[in-house]
Amino acid sequence: MVRLLLLLLPWLGACNAPASYFQGVPATRVTVADSIFDIRVRGDLAEAIRVNPQYAPRPGPLPEKARFAMAQVSGCKVVRVRGDQAQMTGELSCGGRSPDWSGLPAQVSYSCVQLSTWLQDVPGAPYYDYDCDPY
Repeated sequence: MVRLLLLLLPWLGACNAPASYFQGVPATRVTVADSIFDIRVRGDLAEAIRVNPQYAPRPGPLPEKARFAMAQVSGCKVVRVRGDQAQMTGELSCGGRSPDWSGLPAQVSYSCVQLSTWLQDVPGAPYYDYDCDPY
């Protein structure tokens, strides 16, 4: 049993590790309502890793919360979000400008209220609308 634990321990420690593209990029911790993300931005991509324990058998509202967090940190529009409940990658559109990512804040928190829910054109893809304010 101890051998199994020793084998699994490094693997479990990698749960919050960034993808290889984002290695070495400092993270900005963003709280959006009840979800906490580590956001890393590099080039025209942003990565959101959810770091808090949260029941999430399906993505549900998490991609929209991650989209909001990535947009706040990067200052760019997030065109597309892909990934699962724990790690998501966003494609950024910065309007032709090339922002300087070196001065990103270390931590930001937002209080959010879900305003409404409706379906997009894609079947089974809910769209959530939030009103978020920094605290």
